[in-house]
Amino acid sequence: MRSAPTIPPTMCPPSLNAIPPNIEGNLGATLDEATFIITGYLTANVIVIPLTPWFAERFGRRQYLTASIFGFTGMSMLCGLAPNIETLIFFRILQGFFGGGLIATTQSALRDLFPPEQANVGQAIFGVVISIGPIVGPLFGGIIVDQSSWPWIFYVNLLPGLVSGFVALTMLKSPGEPKKMRLDLSGVALLAVGIGGLQFMLDEGERKDWFSSGTILAAAVCAALGLLVFVVHSLRTERPVVDLRALADRSVWSGCLLAAGFGTTLIGLNFIFPQYLQEAIAFTPTLSGQFMLFRGLPVVMLAPAIGAVLGANKLDPRLLIAFGFAATGIGTGWLGFLTTSGSEFGLLVWPLMIAGVGTAFLIIPLLTVVISSVTSEMAPKASAFVTLSIQLGGSISSALVVTILDQRQRFHSTILAGSVTPRNFPAAQAMSPAGLSGIVQAQASVLAYADITYLIALVSIVLVPFVFIVRRPPKGRPLSAETG
Repeated sequence: MRSAPTIPPTMCPPSLNAIPPNIEGNLGATLDEATFIITGYLTANVIVIPLTPWFAERFGRRQYLTASIFGFTGMSMLCGLAPNIETLIFFRILQGFFGGGLIATTQSALRDLFPPEQANVGQAIFGVVISIGPIVGPLFGGIIVDQSSWPWIFYVNLLPGLVSGFVALTMLKSPGEPKKMRLDLSGVALLAVGIGGLQFMLDEGERKDWFSSGTILAAAVCAALGLLVFVVHSLRTERPVVDLRALADRSVWSGCLLAAGFGTTLIGLNFIFPQYLQEAIAFTPTLSGQFMLFRGLPVVMLAPAIGAVLGANKLDPRLLIAFGFAATGIGTGWLGFLTTSGSEFGLLVWPLMIAGVGTAFLIIPLLTVVISSVTSEMAPKASAFVTLSIQLGGSISSALVVTILDQRQRFHSTILAGSVTPRNFPAAQAMSPAGLSGIVQAQASVLAYADITYLIALVSIVLVPFVFIVRRPPKGRPLSAETG
């Protein structure tokens, strides 16, 4: 039977795991207050992402991207200098507002920065960065904290922030002049209530025992009502702050579905597998972070080849995406099969790299194909929706992983406890009740980890046929927004 060290019945959500060590003690923060360091940032981030097309059009893309970069960098410095937890949370929320404008706007800028025949190069670069970030970020963050102190997690953003901001300011060109546009304040408020409530519910739900908490119940009501009224308002407004009509395009809504699935598989596995490595195989946090680099390695190695195939546009790029989901499912399912307390390092490397191959074939073609399947006017909106979908997919995945892991551990504990008898398990006669209970809980934990990996694999496989809902860009022409 499988075995692993016992884990607590209720695990901390991923947002708690991301809180830098010693930050609570250094700033005199409670656990609830420290949680908002992450929750506040993510909530502000997802609120701004769908607003980025409006900001870029109103103020100019170069100006907006430059302001976002410098604002994010400045808030990073202020976070590191924060004298107390309240100040830190405030600056983290502001950092989230600036950070929300980076990904989608950068992708749109890359699309126009490269000539049409090299559009795949820009998307390949973007795909590598967005895929590698969630993998190497926690590793380097852990090293920084181990070698220094938590403020340096924020200070390290200073140099790259200043350099990239200067480059954007001096070298980037806006596709058009800023336009005077009325801000749909009602739409912004409804979006903030709806998306903010949803993100808060996902981040805090498991720790507060979901709907048994009045706070989570209130957040769920705000999310449901806010989003419902926001949709009705946006469809009836002539110039809404977020143009939901773009979702009527089949490439956009299907691309959002696939992007949410990609976020689910990327963040879900990145969260659950290091937990397994540390709990079942006794890896240190740093070693488990280093091990996860094997998932990012194929992305870096395959990016040039994938970019070349996309650039030629002779092969249906949707086949690459389908292969990516299939490879992710196979690799993740294989990891579930090998999830034991006695798994060797070498055995786990290969399935993790196969999952990494799937990641490479997902992020680069997915972003390129969706943007290339729509008109130039719709491209920034599609980019924002796809980016938001990846973010929400990751948030939903993280929340569900924690909840399902807890439930499956309890399920397996009940089954195994009823099966452990002197006849089926002779060693039980020589063990104390506490020792026997520990073995049962350990085995149940590993089985629960395996169940999660199987579930993530199933999500990947199920999404394969949905890939072909996205329109195929015109064959033989370089992929860019103008091909739509």
